[in-house]
Amino acid sequence: MAEITAGAVKDLRERTGAGMMDCKRALVESGGDVEQAVALLRERGLSAAAKRADRDAREGVIGSYIHTGGRVGVLIEVNCETDFVARTDEFQKLLRDLAIQVAGLAPLYVEADRIPVDVLAAKKAELAEDESVQKKPEAIRAQIVEGQLKKWYTQVCLYEQPFRDEDRSVRDLIIDRIATIGEQIRVRRFTRYALGEEL
Repeated sequence: MAEITAGAVKDLRERTGAGMMDCKRALVESGGDVEQAVALLRERGLSAAAKRADRDAREGVIGSYIHTGGRVGVLIEVNCETDFVARTDEFQKLLRDLAIQVAGLAPLYVEADRIPVDVLAAKKAELAEDESVQKKPEAIRAQIVEGQLKKWYTQVCLYEQPFRDEDRSVRDLIIDRIATIGEQIRVRRFTRYALGEEL
């Protein structure tokens, strides 16, 4: 069995945000394989998040972010279960990360299920009428439209967007934080302002 050093545990903690003992257990179970340990922690985070999915998240914080130069600003509401958690440094960091994400990538919706029905229907119709889709056999057109719709979600839905330059989505980031913090976390709403927009 590989010896698990304190440095390896610390590196895994910095990479995943999981607790020290959870990181050590994951490294022991994976025989020191860091990638496998990350996968184990993510899997545990998913199950922890699933257990908390039904919990009510009515506390939280409304945060703001004004980009350097004052040309873009964001107001965002992120909810959790208790006021105590809302005041922690880790929750505040998540709030700021999410506000910066909204400022940088300008999503329109929090999640795909919050896209208005008429907007979704119009987008599906637009994709179905596209010339490249019309050239394909009719039997696979619906699958092509669904695939393109999923790609569109990564542009317009905060939860589906890639988080910064990482391999995970914003949804995965939030699930990781649910596992680390131990409470349900939800982005309720946000508003992004850009100087001169809609003039």
